[in-house]
Amino acid sequence: MKRAIFVAPFDELSDPRLCAELAAAAERRGFDGFFVWDHIRYSAPVRDVSDPWIVLAAVAAATTRIELGPMVTPLSRRRPHKLARETVTLDRLSGGRLVLGVGLGSDNHGEFTDFGEVSAPRERAQLLDAGLDRLAAYWAGELSPPPVRQPRIPVWVAARYPNRRPVRRAARWDGLFPIDLPGPDALAELAAEVPHDRPFDLVATEPAGTNPEPWSAAGATWLLTGFSRSPTEAEVRDAIAAGP
Repeated sequence: MKRAIFVAPFDELSDPRLCAELAAAAERRGFDGFFVWDHIRYSAPVRDVSDPWIVLAAVAAATTRIELGPMVTPLSRRRPHKLARETVTLDRLSGGRLVLGVGLGSDNHGEFTDFGEVSAPRERAQLLDAGLDRLAAYWAGELSPPPVRQPRIPVWVAARYPNRRPVRRAARWDGLFPIDLPGPDALAELAAEVPHDRPFDLVATEPAGTNPEPWSAAGATWLLTGFSRSPTEAEVRDAIAAGP
């Protein structure tokens, strides 16, 4: 089971240089990944929000080994051809270390309605599926250059537990990122519903200090150390120092 740091690039961590420094420290300490939230804005008390793609570019330039990516990008507010260019460019910058997390997203913070984006969940789901198909086609040769990572940039699909429709969507791609899991038993339940005939990631998120063994036994291939919506530099540094 791989281990990663998972932060919101908000407020104290909205400085991309700081995130890059933390990612480099995580890499030195033996972590396998560094992932960031993807939001346009967030509800109070959060004030400062950074663009995840710029943050990830800084992380890619500051590291050499760890995997990185947004967790998760709502494809309904992205143009697939633009996202194809961004993902391949970041994949090349990182030497093939990008993982693309995707999902429907949530309008809890007004990120869809207040900016004129599609807000109906069913329509967002349709745009997500269509966008993923277009991305795969662009990566496969419709746009050049291709990704470094082959046969494609891995796609992890978010699913809010216990909803099963996103789980079925994830099974068509490369990984499942379940949200609001009540515990390892729920992850084991989902593990029985995902592919076992090919590489497939099952990703869990827990606070720093969590015993990783029950998650590994439940089938997790990744355990992300997560934080609050306004993580402080000190608490992230402490989690990194404690090691994976």
